[in-house]
Amino acid sequence: MGTSLTVVGSINLDLVATVPRLPRAGETLTGAELDYVPGGKGANQAVAAARLGAEVRFVGAVGDDDFGRQALTELRAAGIDLSRVQVVQTATGIALILVDESGENQIVVVPGANHTLVPERIEVGEPQALVSQLEIRDDAIEAAMRQTEAFFCLNAAPARPVSGAILERADLIVANSLELEALGSSPLGTLFALTLGAEGALLLENGVEVARAEPPPVEAVDGTAAGDAFTACLVVSLLEGRDREEALRRACAAGAIAASRPGAQPSLPTAAEVVSGCVFVNGRLAGVVLRSGPALPWCSTWGRQRDG
Repeated sequence: MGTSLTVVGSINLDLVATVPRLPRAGETLTGAELDYVPGGKGANQAVAAARLGAEVRFVGAVGDDDFGRQALTELRAAGIDLSRVQVVQTATGIALILVDESGENQIVVVPGANHTLVPERIEVGEPQALVSQLEIRDDAIEAAMRQTEAFFCLNAAPARPVSGAILERADLIVANSLELEALGSSPLGTLFALTLGAEGALLLENGVEVARAEPPPVEAVDGTAAGDAFTACLVVSLLEGRDREEALRRACAAGAIAASRPGAQPSLPTAAEVVSGCVFVNGRLAGVVLRSGPALPWCSTWGRQRDG
């Protein structure tokens, strides 16, 4: 039997402008190319998990509009259960994304329908794992996590404060340094994955570093969904029973693949493209370096013990 998970999160249509460089404050750039790409951190992670072989249910909200119908296309193509998606009167969420020639981006999200997701209508089913992000309201996340004792992963993105109930319930939290800063001194889960961009990621268990991985060298094209690919692959790998080291290096490989391709959901890798932490890029095999070590001195307050 394969792995199963429910993603409760955001769904957007990404309006992606490709520019030679990102604008300075107050500067107007012209000559950009515009693409409409299905996105949203929740939808991205649902598609990523499905492409890795998981059975996925997605719970989110879209408007009854053309953008909403476009935003659902990749989810449908991936065979994801969309029976609990809420169609509301508020316009579908959008993300305004600038991507430069080096793959760096700037993103502004207009939440729209994502912030009207009705907690009382959320049904997560009986998955092995629940995954959420912070582009929806806390009350929706709390409603979802109350319905299941399954493994709960919180991707603490985008950076904002989070209710203590959510952090206390999380079995795994994934964040980058900016998102970690927004969480402050709150307890950060039995497992905590800190993503470090091109430097890779480290994984802590109860405050002790248990794995560290570096991504394979790739030419960055668009990093929009790299974190989503990382999060989904880490969760799926852990559900598959892989050890912490292998799970982390596979997640780094998935993130690197996504960063090497344009667009959010179109960039997400399949299971065949992620092979024990290695990645094939243009027919060439790139490796991932991993090491484990003791707790870092600045990590000592991150972990916490949980009963059970």
